Parts: sequence; C-alpha cells; structure tokens
Amino acid sequence: MRYLTFALTKGRLASKTMELLEKTGITCEEMKDKGTRRLIFVNEELKLRFFLAKGPDVPTYVEYGAADIGIVGKDTILEEGRKLYEVMDLGFGLCRMCICGPPEARELLNGHGQIRVATKYPNIAKDYFFNRRHQTADIIKLNGSIELAPIVGLSDVICDIVETGSTLRENGLEVLEEVCPLSARMVVNQVSMKMEDERIRRLINELKAVL
Repeated sequence: MRYLTFALTKGRLASKTMELLEKTGITCEEMKDKGTRRLIFVNEELKLRFFLAKGPDVPTYVEYGAADIGIVGKDTILEEGRKLYEVMDLGFGLCRMCICGPPEARELLNGHGQIRVATKYPNIAKDYFFNRRHQTADIIKLNGSIELAPIVGLSDVICDIVETGSTLRENGLEVLEEVCPLSARMVVNQVSMKMEDERIRRLINELKAVL
C-alpha cells in the first residue's frame, strides 16, 4: 500500500486538522514534537505522510501530485485557481471575504464608476468586480496591512478577509459588501481521486461522521 500524503496549511488550520483527524483515529505523534526540524511526518501503521506548507503553496502541491490531499482555506483555493477537486467543507476557520472601506465609499460602489481596490487577493477581486458587479476596477496588489490603503488614499476600498471586523472599526472602516463566506476545505489531487478512490472516500466519510 502506498503512502497517502497530506499537505496542511501551517498554523491554526494544521492544528485544527490534526484534532479532527484524531477523532477518526488518525494520529501522528511526530508532529507533536515542537522542537523537531523534520519536514515530513509519517504514520507507518496507516501509511500516511504529512507536511506543513504556507497556504498559497498547498493547492500547488496538490495539483502537481506532491500531495494527494490538502487542507486549505477557501480564499486560497479561489485565489490560486489550481486544477483539483474540492471535496469537503471542514467547518472551521470561518470568516468572510468582503469589500470594505469608509462609509462614503458606498456611493462609489452604487455608482458603478471606476473604483480603486487594494487587496492581497487580486484574482478574487478581479472576478468579483469584473464578472459579478460588471464594474471597472483598478486592482492594486498589497502584501501588508490592507486596511491602511484607504486611510492613506492609495485605494477607495479593500477586498480582504474579515473575521470580527474590530480592526476595521478601529480605523473608521466598515464592511460594504460580502464577496463570499470562507472556511477550511479539503482538496484532492485529480489522479489520486481515481487511484485511491476507496481510501479517500472512506476518509471523507469518517470525517463527516465526527463533524
């Protein structure tokens, strides 16, 4: 039996995923060693391998078959646009992708004129403004604190993830429109889904039973 390989998004999503897997009887003791320098963690008994990766890299590992299964946020799946199967909503990591800005920016959205949008997610923003709102938008890619952009006049609005909205409120910004709800998802390599159909479907059913 070949190993099934999981790519897990580093941080909270990986921890939550392992908690969930443990409820189905899947454990990986090697991953609990905080001081380890290992990159690949193995459960020999169940023939499973795990590795941690940055969120945007997880769909890449899955598309190219370096991982059979990935656990990643829906925002990353939408932004990366990789060829893979999204098979399950895991129900944690809940938040929203939203268009946010100062209250007066609502007029620009309602007016459907050209608007300047700062975001870490240019593909999601383009799809929302061009294909769903049919509005001309100048999309500006940023990597740091997106909330800063409308405050200093770089953009009219931002397209960003909102959890509680407290950072927005502290800076005089608000949610103007919701783009889509987000959560952690399980994705599967297209070839693996055919080759390991039975094992992967069994895993999905076991996870559904404990959710």
